[in-house]
Amino acid sequence: MAATIALGGIHHVRLTVTDVARSRSFYTTLFGFDVAAEVPPVTDPTYEAVSAALFGGVILIKGKLVLSLRPVAPQGDRFDEDRVGLDHLSFSVGNRAELDEARGLLERKGVPHGEIKELASFGIAVLEFRDPDNIQLELTSPLG
Repeated sequence: MAATIALGGIHHVRLTVTDVARSRSFYTTLFGFDVAAEVPPVTDPTYEAVSAALFGGVILIKGKLVLSLRPVAPQGDRFDEDRVGLDHLSFSVGNRAELDEARGLLERKGVPHGEIKELASFGIAVLEFRDPDNIQLELTSPLG
């Protein structure tokens, strides 16, 4: 019997959002996620089952990363990393040049962001910014 649970990578992340259309647009246009599943029209016979499973949201996919958006937060609610739960979500990019390119894209799209920070003791550089619900996101690249 194993002493610990053998894990693979993270299968998916589900974020609670206030406006699924706004968040869907943010994640698809900024990161290039594709829509993998969404709630069908009310007239579709699978509507009830799919809507219940997705909480009225959408499932996005990019490569092996699955990101689900769940629009159940009340309007005006804002993410707070100092509460129990998620602190931030970090996506990796291949190298520092890609991180610099991402910073330029954030600027062109009008997404506020911090400066790129080099964390030498961890061997990474990070770029912090926030999604439309104030969820802190990072892009992380190896140094060098």
